[in-house]
Amino acid sequence: MIFFRKRYIVKMKTKAQIIKDAIIKYVFITLGALITAFALECFLLPNKIIDGGIIGISMMISYVTKWNLGIIIFLLNIPFILLAYQRMGKEFVINVFYAVTCLGIFTNMFSNHPATSEALLATVFGGIILGIGVGFILRNNGALDGTEILSMRLAKKLGFSVGELIMFFNLFIYTVAGKLYNWDSAMYSILTYFMASKIIDVVVEGLNSSKSALIISEHPKEIGDAIIKKFDVSVTYQKGKGGYSGKEKTIIYCVINRIEIAKMKSLIREIDPTAFFVIQDVHEVEGIRIKNNGLNNNKTKPKIKNVIKSNIK
Repeated sequence: MIFFRKRYIVKMKTKAQIIKDAIIKYVFITLGALITAFALECFLLPNKIIDGGIIGISMMISYVTKWNLGIIIFLLNIPFILLAYQRMGKEFVINVFYAVTCLGIFTNMFSNHPATSEALLATVFGGIILGIGVGFILRNNGALDGTEILSMRLAKKLGFSVGELIMFFNLFIYTVAGKLYNWDSAMYSILTYFMASKIIDVVVEGLNSSKSALIISEHPKEIGDAIIKKFDVSVTYQKGKGGYSGKEKTIIYCVINRIEIAKMKSLIREIDPTAFFVIQDVHEVEGIRIKNNGLNNNKTKPKIKNVIKSNIK
């Protein structure tokens, strides 16, 4: 018996494409460092508002010693860059080293150029701009802060999660900031950190606000066909088994725009009021979707057969 299988050819990147990707990556890392330096020197530092992690520690040291902020950030990150080499690899270390170096240079460009003296404005706009800058760097496999690298190494040894350790470090930093500056500055700093983290999520994960849905129903085919027809999206059927009933189940999976979630819920309830479904956030939906607008329309079948035949070797 002869089996025929569609052959997928994996296209290797050419040297020109690799160089182009590298240039684009470093352009965005450079831009991210420039934006971050602008936020630090023009909004946060003049108003005694600090960021979390190593940058926050560097800002406090610079405030006390009057040393150059860029140099302090660079020197404090060196141990973490070396630590990252053992875990993250050579490419990541090069990206971090380049990003930190650029930040050190750009902070000198914006030094002594405050954009506002209003603490609330500095908090809001400083946090937004900082989040954009750091997000650009993280999105391109770089980093500016060694706190996460240290947390990843300590998490297994101490039995805490990475997020818990980062929260502990930042809690310590903001407590010191409250004593060094004042408690208003510490609270503004926490607000800045919160805003920056939200903007980072948007930049890194993208603005794609799609949702995924897992639907379990006694009428999976009817619901699946209705979703395809109503919302023009693909669905995937998965086999499952009920843990309580022991019955075989067909699970429907699909990705849909969040605006259409309410309509989809109503559609499901119309077909099967007892259906069970779970809605989850999805970021950066990519891939090829096989579309068949006619569902069971026979007119589309010859086209599918032609595609199959053309791939038989």
